[in-house]
Amino acid sequence: MSAPGRPAGEAPSAPRAGSAARAAHKAVPLLDVRDFSLEFRTRGGTVRALQNVGLTLHKGEIVGLVGESGSGKSVLAYSILGISDRAARITAGRAVFGGLDLIKASESELADIRGREISMIFQSPRTALNPIRTVGRQIEDVLRRHAAVRSADLKARAIAALREVAIADPERRYGAYPFELSGGMCQRVMIAIALACRPQLLIADEPTTGLDVTTQAAVMDLVVGLARERQMATLFITHDLGLAADYCDRIVVMHAGHVVESAPARALFGGARHPYSAKLISSTPREDTVLARLTPIAGSLPDLRRADLPACRFAERCERATAQCRSSLPALDPAAPHAAACWHPLVEDTAHAG
Repeated sequence: MSAPGRPAGEAPSAPRAGSAARAAHKAVPLLDVRDFSLEFRTRGGTVRALQNVGLTLHKGEIVGLVGESGSGKSVLAYSILGISDRAARITAGRAVFGGLDLIKASESELADIRGREISMIFQSPRTALNPIRTVGRQIEDVLRRHAAVRSADLKARAIAALREVAIADPERRYGAYPFELSGGMCQRVMIAIALACRPQLLIADEPTTGLDVTTQAAVMDLVVGLARERQMATLFITHDLGLAADYCDRIVVMHAGHVVESAPARALFGGARHPYSAKLISSTPREDTVLARLTPIAGSLPDLRRADLPACRFAERCERATAQCRSSLPALDPAAPHAAACWHPLVEDTAHAG
């Protein structure tokens, strides 16, 4: 789905601050994930959910993490925060945030960082919010845990947080319960909780799920506006390429636990190098799209429990695949301006790793 207001037939627009992505590559990343692998031990076998994942995120940069459902986007976010399922086991790699390797950090260190330095907006606000606690008290909980705020000032700070996310009559909404608010209002409350302590990094996991198109745009305008204003790094997880194109500086494409391409939004939509990225773009509906003309991606994600998985997990769905693709995978440098993990990229005159 494309964002409202785009003229019919127009391709996804470039992000509003694309120059920020280019400048960011010259600085030390705020978050640097390298060679990260994770698996789940299940009764049905070991699921190799993430393999050699690399991703960088700089101060003030908005990065879209896109891919089909089941690609590992949310799994990566949860593992960075140390809130993965108990069955998860990190087998390799590092995730360095502000000089601290989050993978090696203790639970007390992670608990101190979560909500203060790194915050997350979850997919379903009604599920994430406590149904028997007023929204104002839930904001106060975060401030009490992570901010140096006097008890007498907590209510005023909570109301101010609601006002910052454009909630009408914040003094009255402070005492409301989640069930008394609309879906869009609950999402704004989630944003207020996530941003209450002014974190350096925000992870937004499908923040517009279940919202109508107009509310989607309002929520995204709010999040991106605050991110720009505060120079806050933002990882925007979505399957909606239209939203990613409109709001992100850079796009990271995931498929079946692999990062297959990383590029500035304009470069990706103007000339995707990995076949999967190109197919994902061509299968995305726009305002003028005739459903019968959409080009679906053939096949489905591979079973990640298989012992005979090809090196490139897209090989069985790709008409460009060769024996080389099944036996090995080219390295992808997440810090490169435009990188694709493909032996046979669509732009032949560029290196496969950017």
